Amino acid sequence: MEIAHFVFGIFGNVTALFLFLSPIITFLRVIRKKSTEDFSGVPYNMTLLNCLLSAWYGLPFVSPNNMLVWTINGTGALIEAIYVLIFLIYAPKKVKARMFGLLALVSSLFAAVALISVLALHDNTRKLFCGSAATIFSICMYASPLSIMRLVIKTKSVEFMPFFLSLFVFLCGTSWFIYGLLGHDPFIIIPNGCGSALGAVQLILYVIYRNNKGEISTATASKGEAIEMGGVKPSQENVYNNEKKKQNELSANEQV
Repeated sequence: MEIAHFVFGIFGNVTALFLFLSPIITFLRVIRKKSTEDFSGVPYNMTLLNCLLSAWYGLPFVSPNNMLVWTINGTGALIEAIYVLIFLIYAPKKVKARMFGLLALVSSLFAAVALISVLALHDNTRKLFCGSAATIFSICMYASPLSIMRLVIKTKSVEFMPFFLSLFVFLCGTSWFIYGLLGHDPFIIIPNGCGSALGAVQLILYVIYRNNKGEISTATASKGEAIEMGGVKPSQENVYNNEKKKQNELSANEQV
């Protein structure tokens, strides 16, 4: 049982690392263009907070025998911090001000959880408090692609939902879900069970719409940007809505 627990933890580390590294293409584009364009920096801040809280929960004095939890989430926190730094460097002034405010909020929340758990709580109470905080933000991270899933259903196209990213969301959630079951840890079971289910839904949507070019023309759709473990460009919705409006106008003119 312990060997299986370790193996699923390793597999969870590998799949989670893929998810954390998935925005690299986006940030290479940001650096190349020296602009964050329409990309949102919110998801990277929220993922940073999730990684910090999960890494803290995995520390031996909070929850014993969860070394693989704090190693990957500590790595993830470092990667997300780099993303946030790059975003702050290239974001417009107004966006940069909001991002600094959000980063301050993220830092304050993590510091509050860490200080309360160390100074005011002990043993199981500390584990319950830290685990609950980590669970809430893990679910929020896994739920971030919901807007993309809505866009897929709306456009009947999976152009903005890469197959391998959806696959690794499913594999990551499933690996950590089984890891939590083997370790009898509800704070790992609950969020990753949600992640596994959401990943499965994404794969089902991919199977349904994989051969459908959707209602957005290829030329227009190419203006959008594929998702990563973060979010969706606002322009993707705008592209679809503008294209849909044009189609309705053409239909109305044909009827006249």
